Amino acid sequence: KIGVMYGNPETTTGGRALKFYASVRMEVRKGEAIKDGAEQIGSRTRVKIVKNKVAPPFKECEFDMMYGKGISRIGEVLDLATDLDIIHKSGSWFSYGDRKLGQGRDAVKAILESEPDFAKEVEEKILEQKDSILLVSKKNKKDAAVKNAKTKADEAIADTGAALDAVGDDLGDDSFEEFAPEE
Repeated sequence: KIGVMYGNPETTTGGRALKFYASVRMEVRKGEAIKDGAEQIGSRTRVKIVKNKVAPPFKECEFDMMYGKGISRIGEVLDLATDLDIIHKSGSWFSYGDRKLGQGRDAVKAILESEPDFAKEVEEKILEQKDSILLVSKKNKKDAAVKNAKTKADEAIADTGAALDAVGDDLGDDSFEEFAPEE
């Protein structure tokens, strides 16, 4: 495996047996540094499930690992709120409704840490929308998007007042003239 031309050139230590014996294998990568001035206080960490015998594999996640504290809960709240469009991000500026929170992720994290009532309000809004958080495979995301599109189409049909039985009627072959090329 060492010196391969394609694929991942990295090898797992511990021999071949470990790859087969483990139920779950994760690849953990250290990302960009989180700094407070010149001092590094944490790092953005990316985890990819390489093998999983008990659940679907190949999931990926990214989180803030703060030194001496662990995984940053406030960072996760901010990421989820941004993904669910509770906190709006425009460039590097973040806003919540009409309130401008600040420029940069670290500034908004500081606001959420200093104002626990505001952080709790954002967290409650995230929990209200927890059903829309898709922690599933790409196929299930596609199926959910198709279902959402069908629901919106049904709502649009209902708004127009058209009869539902008229929508999608097959006209049949008798209304079309068959084409036969001349030889």
